[in-house]
Amino acid sequence: MMEHWIIAPVVLPAMLAPLIVLWMRYDLVTQRVASIIGMSALLILAIALAVSATMHPPEVYRLGDWDPPYGIVLVLDRLSAMMLVLNALLGLVIVLYGIGSGWDRRGWHFHSLMQFQMMGLNGAFLTGDAFNLFVFFEVLLIASYGLMIHSGGRARLKSGVQYVVYNLAGSTLFLFALGTIYSVTGTLNMADLAVKVAQMPPDQTALIKVGAALLMLVFAVKAALVPFQFWLPATYTNAPGPVAALFAIMTKVGVYAIVRVYTLVFPITGTTGTLAHDILLPAAGVTLVIGMVGILGARDMGRAVAYSVIGSVGTMMLAFAQFTQGATSAGLYYMIHSTLVAAVLFLIADLVRERRGRWGLSLTDAPKIANHGLIAAMFFMGAIAMAGMPPLSGFLGKLMILDATRGQWWLWGAVLITSLVAIIGFARAGSQVFWRAYAVEVEEGEGPEPAKDASAPALAFTATGLLLAGLVGLTVLAGPVSNWVQGTAAQLFTPRQYIDAVLAGAEARAQEAARIGAQEHGHMNVIEDMRDEGAATGHDAPAAH
Repeated sequence: MMEHWIIAPVVLPAMLAPLIVLWMRYDLVTQRVASIIGMSALLILAIALAVSATMHPPEVYRLGDWDPPYGIVLVLDRLSAMMLVLNALLGLVIVLYGIGSGWDRRGWHFHSLMQFQMMGLNGAFLTGDAFNLFVFFEVLLIASYGLMIHSGGRARLKSGVQYVVYNLAGSTLFLFALGTIYSVTGTLNMADLAVKVAQMPPDQTALIKVGAALLMLVFAVKAALVPFQFWLPATYTNAPGPVAALFAIMTKVGVYAIVRVYTLVFPITGTTGTLAHDILLPAAGVTLVIGMVGILGARDMGRAVAYSVIGSVGTMMLAFAQFTQGATSAGLYYMIHSTLVAAVLFLIADLVRERRGRWGLSLTDAPKIANHGLIAAMFFMGAIAMAGMPPLSGFLGKLMILDATRGQWWLWGAVLITSLVAIIGFARAGSQVFWRAYAVEVEEGEGPEPAKDASAPALAFTATGLLLAGLVGLTVLAGPVSNWVQGTAAQLFTPRQYIDAVLAGAEARAQEAARIGAQEHGHMNVIEDMRDEGAATGHDAPAAH
């Protein structure tokens, strides 16, 4: 049991970040060492927690030893453990890439902001309270604002302002949703909410359905579901390369929140009925189409990758919107794949941008870049994984989703046709950037100068290769990973385990306190009786302690 280690993924980066700011501010080497050690420790800790979550039922950490629903709780189960491992792995790779490519030299506080980002993400995955989910959302968003405008630039600052304004609007809506739910139930602890919502009379559920719908809109904003996807392409395209790669898991926070809340608090068999299914399924289908068509219509490689993130969100939400155990397990496998492949494509796009000079990522003729063959091979591998071509994990993930949604012909058609569109879009982008480069000749003194060799240290390529290796590992180990996510889905669809872990302990402690109180009350009654007898006989009674 690792009850007291559950809070460590939040506390560790929360302590390391200010240390980097205050003690290591002017020493980049020390910052790098501390950041790598911190991310490595997070990954080791996340793996240990995942092992514990696999072997035990959900575990709870009560901050300040206050019992729920009054105190703050962190809950470790298989889903939160999976997200912790994915987040820690991505964070370590991005720190290595940021060091290798020199991005951490281009602005202040890159490493401290990364630690604050890890704190917010880990807290969002672990919290068992809806209000503290909002709090951790704000922590990770504040850190992402700083990372978004890292190293400056007009386009980046403009996209950063839009990103801030849009997320502030989402946060305001989040508070409205929480206020509505609290006004009806008197609690925001998710386990307690699950119990109270399930016990509500059918004729008193109108307001709670409004709160559930508002929460759905908030999470749709975070996940970039239609019609709230329009903020993502410009934001991710203009963000620094490693930051855009980190943002690959930001949309998954919204998806995670949907899966958590609408299997625990608002299941389709409960008070709110099929509300979540009815909203999510059409939104996911349209999101998938817009994302994959966006790849085909993109005018630069970065925007094509950004649209592929939207398409992947639509794909996994088609699975999650079924709210069945089989489809959810397929969606969880695809979520792991989607996070890794989106991150690696953003890193590859950054490698291209750094070497193409004034041409950047635009799909126009330009001279051949340095490290041309290696980067082209990496892009080819990432593109076939994102498009869902065999033999990589994207193909297996989509196959699992199709298998779990047999009989829904329109869903099959949407997945298969948009996969073909994505293949064409990525082929167009790759051939323009890598193949047509051979046909461009820039003579000395004529036309634009060739892009200078911006070859990065081997560490940047190693970090990118680690993510590609992760995709290969996810493919090779598809059987064990599939079995593990099936167990995770089974745990999600037996929410009694989660509820008992959070509330049963509090009930037991309350019963024990009542028993002790009864014993003390009985003891006092005995003393009072002895005092009465002593007064009657003239003898002294024992003092009460």
